[in-house]
Amino acid sequence: MRAVLQRVTRAAVTVDDETVASIDRPGLVALVGVTHDDGPEQVERLARKIAELRILRAEHSVLDDGAPVLVVSQFTLYADTRKGRRPTWNRAAPGHVAEPLVEGVVTALRAKGVEVTTGVFGADMAVELVNDGPVTLVVEA
Repeated sequence: MRAVLQRVTRAAVTVDDETVASIDRPGLVALVGVTHDDGPEQVERLARKIAELRILRAEHSVLDDGAPVLVVSQFTLYADTRKGRRPTWNRAAPGHVAEPLVEGVVTALRAKGVEVTTGVFGADMAVELVNDGPVTLVVEA
């Protein structure tokens, strides 16, 4: 599993001009991608990193501050752009494999006491955010 974590002051996801998720205070946006060999171990490792990385202000974590996390599925994190001009998506897991694993990250975060909102898996989403810092990290699990 791979995630791009962005420290934000606020963020929102809209689908078909309707806001489906938002956070209105400092927290994280987690764009989460799944590859073919990911499973429960990667889910737990990624959830732990999202919750415990000290990337908020004053070197705090999401757990330290009770900060919210907006999780958005993002298969394009596994794009292969090494050849040509058109990315291939062979390394991204298909939806029926990826969706339960992304939901597993959400469930694991909530089990840790993290406030989580989500985009809509597989939907054409507009993600709006204000990057704080800016701080953006790529995390592998």
